[in-house]
Amino acid sequence: MYELHIANKNYSSWSLRPWLLLSELGMPFRERLVPFAQGDGASWRAFRAFSPNGKVPCLHDGDTVVWDSLAIVEYLAERHPAVWPSDPLARAWARCATAEMHSGFAALRNRCGMNCGVRIRLPDDLPAAVHADMARIDELWSEGLSRFGGPFLAGAAFGAVDAFFAPVAFRIQTYGLTLGDAAGAYAGRLLELPAMRRWYADALQETWRDPGHEREAQQSGTLLQDLRIPAG
Repeated sequence: MYELHIANKNYSSWSLRPWLLLSELGMPFRERLVPFAQGDGASWRAFRAFSPNGKVPCLHDGDTVVWDSLAIVEYLAERHPAVWPSDPLARAWARCATAEMHSGFAALRNRCGMNCGVRIRLPDDLPAAVHADMARIDELWSEGLSRFGGPFLAGAAFGAVDAFFAPVAFRIQTYGLTLGDAAGAYAGRLLELPAMRRWYADALQETWRDPGHEREAQQSGTLLQDLRIPAG
């Protein structure tokens, strides 16, 4: 059985991606959650116990260790055909969109870090780069939905490309980000997926607080709500 090593569900957008893919596609796996550790380099040292680069997520399959989220997707795709669309055109598009998410949207990531359990009002003077990232996401999502018929980005079935954009849906919920009608409805569908609801419920129950992630949230805008149980 696969073992997937992840960090805090409230914060770890990279962990969410393979976790959601495994969960929604019904691939049996064991979850190994190791919280972010306080102190300079502490998380890296803790994660090095199971991940060669000291980062999450990391998949273990017997003696095989796969330590990058996109590499995990490709490793799973070699064993499970539902990871990518069967149609060649849809598959090519899905791979391009997934790679774009893997390497891009730095402005959105940096300004609006994933923090599932809070609600934040962003200032009116967001950097132009954040608006550009959201416009590109709107364009990309609308293209996929229109071109391949929905309700998911590359067609009728949930797959890797949807898993890779799932953290954006949580960011939309946290920061009140807006998209066009088609893209906004798709974000809502992601949030209602059974596995997304389980991830979110678990995130609200976490009592760990990572100072760096909390500081990032405070600096992004005005805190409106904290829906998490109190810190331990």
